[in-house]
Amino acid sequence: MDAAENSGHPRRWLILGVMVVSLLVVVLDNTVLNVAMKVIADPKAGLGASQSQLEWAINAYTLVFAGLLFSFGILGDRHGRRRILIAGLVVFGLASLVSAYATSPGALIAARALMGLGGAAVMPATLSIISNVFDPRERARAIGIWGGSVGLAIAIGPILGGFLLEHFWWGSVFLINVPIVAIGLIAIVALVPESRNPNPGKIDIVGVLLSIAGLVALVYGVVHGGDHGDWGSPTVWGPLAAGVLILTGFVAYERRSSHPALDVTLFRDPRFSAAVGATGLMFFAAMGTFFFSVFYIQNVRGFSPLEAGLLMLPFAAAQVVFAPLSSRLVAQRGAKLVCTVGMVLVAFSLAGFTQLGADTPLWVLEVLFFVQGVGMANVTPPATEAIMSVLPRERAGVGSAIGNTVRQVGGALGVAVLGSVLASVYRGQITPHLTGLPDAARATAAESLPATDGVAAAMGPAGQSLIEPANQAFLSAMHAAAAGSAIVAVLGAAVVLRWLPGRYTAQHRQVPAQRSAPDRVAETVGSRRE
Repeated sequence: MDAAENSGHPRRWLILGVMVVSLLVVVLDNTVLNVAMKVIADPKAGLGASQSQLEWAINAYTLVFAGLLFSFGILGDRHGRRRILIAGLVVFGLASLVSAYATSPGALIAARALMGLGGAAVMPATLSIISNVFDPRERARAIGIWGGSVGLAIAIGPILGGFLLEHFWWGSVFLINVPIVAIGLIAIVALVPESRNPNPGKIDIVGVLLSIAGLVALVYGVVHGGDHGDWGSPTVWGPLAAGVLILTGFVAYERRSSHPALDVTLFRDPRFSAAVGATGLMFFAAMGTFFFSVFYIQNVRGFSPLEAGLLMLPFAAAQVVFAPLSSRLVAQRGAKLVCTVGMVLVAFSLAGFTQLGADTPLWVLEVLFFVQGVGMANVTPPATEAIMSVLPRERAGVGSAIGNTVRQVGGALGVAVLGSVLASVYRGQITPHLTGLPDAARATAAESLPATDGVAAAMGPAGQSLIEPANQAFLSAMHAAAAGSAIVAVLGAAVVLRWLPGRYTAQHRQVPAQRSAPDRVAETVGSRRE
């Protein structure tokens, strides 16, 4: 490597700042949406969305995002990474504008899916541009800062969302994306150079369509079953079975494809599969918990959206403080111990949610959020390093894409499965208290805690008798969902303890025996650059 190559791009740190802002707006959106769910569920102040529709408002984004992540990486290599980044931000900004002025839950869900399309173009492009403008000696630090913006989004998302909801209408949580995207686009045009792969891989259209169809069918079955409580219905087990079959076909197809969207041969290495599995299980448990904790804080405890955001700060603070320190612990104690302890801490915090009541002191909730944050901060970095240890530096983008996809899918399924548990238990607990209501009002009130609160408010003083039974029914449902979350986290700890290595170094890195065509091209391009 000569001196010129060693210097990197002269504006690389400014470019990194632009990439962080681009990533921040994409990640920030989901954390803001969590705080806004109660208002969106309100039939007067929001859209009157049901719990199932709220879940789909989250899942529509994450499923489209995860399904298209790999393909947009290939598009960036083929047509130019800056070009794809700009296109992704434009789509994301326009979809945010549509979301802000959506007039129905269905319109919001569709706009959120379009936002996922834009986000899928942004995420791989930012990392590819960073890898291109930074010299290898600085690249790890730059990527670390890039990844740290996720923790920043977790920290400011709920507070920003709460502030906007206190002063503006619910659509402002989406409208805020538009000026940020506009500033990002101007900075990209002014600062970011274009780059592309002279030998790009093909787009695995069949694989992408199979992955999206399988995930949508699977999650739809889970959400529909929880929403209606009839798991024996063909409208529930039919989509579930179809989802499993399609995803099985997806794996079989990817194994035979010369240009797979997902290189499934990577999972032959137990270090890789254990780290990916632990990441997916952790985000499955964590995202499901965040889903019901918002209703606990706002509906049961009566806090405003802004106050709800501030109450989640201990989790964000723990992430920001302890995530950078985890690498030192890994060097001293090994990845297996650090990651296992982290998963146990996550399980402990989730189990603590089973003990929360309507009058539990707030410091208990804050401690649980903090412990959960510390646990996750000591799982994600070691698991990511285990994923990257399987791959040489030239294929780092492959490991990054797989890890991020698993996080997105795990979180989406966590919201769907644990949200379904929440809905089923809540319906069973609240139904006996709704016998005196008209049929239409009874069906609406049984959907979720916000729906019951809405019916009670519409009834005036007569509806106040529903508030206490509704809160108690929700607490029972939350305890059941939290117990499920804790079990999943314990399973993740067992996976880590069994398969994740204690220590690994650069010498342990290796390429799986079978490599896909795009990976071979990536290695060739990497060698040309150096």
